[in-house]
Amino acid sequence: MILVTGATGTVGREVVRRLSGRVPLRILARDPGRVTRMSEADEVVEGDYRDEESLKRGLRGASSAFVVTSDVGGQDDVRFVAAARNAGVRHLVKLSAAAVTDPLADDLITRWQRGAEESIRASGLDWTFLRPRSFMSNTLGWAATVRAEGVVRALYGTTRNSCVDPRDIARVAVKALTEPGHEGKAYTLTGPEAISAAEQAEWIGRVRQRPVRFEELGREQALAQWSRRYPGPVAEALLASAERQLAGAKTGVDTTVERLTARPAGSFAGWAEEHAAAFAG
Repeated sequence: MILVTGATGTVGREVVRRLSGRVPLRILARDPGRVTRMSEADEVVEGDYRDEESLKRGLRGASSAFVVTSDVGGQDDVRFVAAARNAGVRHLVKLSAAAVTDPLADDLITRWQRGAEESIRASGLDWTFLRPRSFMSNTLGWAATVRAEGVVRALYGTTRNSCVDPRDIARVAVKALTEPGHEGKAYTLTGPEAISAAEQAEWIGRVRQRPVRFEELGREQALAQWSRRYPGPVAEALLASAERQLAGAKTGVDTTVERLTARPAGSFAGWAEEHAAAFAG
């Protein structure tokens, strides 16, 4: 039995889609009604990382688990690892972040991800860490202004990030969950090239067949925008991450996706083409 958490999120949803019908599958979700069940055989369990009994129900009989947490600075990973160990789970595949390997990255989000990895290493369980760069799907956050104004606004728009298609992350996750040989491995996952926000805006304009212009946000404007969506410390961490991108820390391209899945990592151009409808006016 494989347990999947984060199944209503960008990567978890794709992991479920690829595992459904192949293996006995259980999905742990705060709101089971939001889970897209691919097969009647898939089991959905209501649960929360802060509810020990629900973790026991979700983990009972599972041999491995896909772990996604979102409580930045919190203890959800520690709680889940303890419950997994007590339940006899053998292997955890953890969605982490590429920044954990950057010694100069010391923002709240990166420190939290490092701590999560450390708690798993110390658990005595087998583990695999997936460390992606930013998701191509993050650009869906621009969809409303693209549709309404034909504009993308972002900070440091000419700096590049080797962003990755979430479906590629899911493909690697499924490999790690279903095949031997991935225990004790940490995989950095990127797309095939580093691309800037301004270049992404250009591609979005091409696929919607209507021009999209790019407008540079100032540092304070970006921080204010993030602060409307996230707690202050998280907004500050996002700003620090953008500063690391400005310094060129996120341009490296890794071939792990192709090596593990036997297919090239998807490009942003391809991702944009497949999601053109989201940006269409």
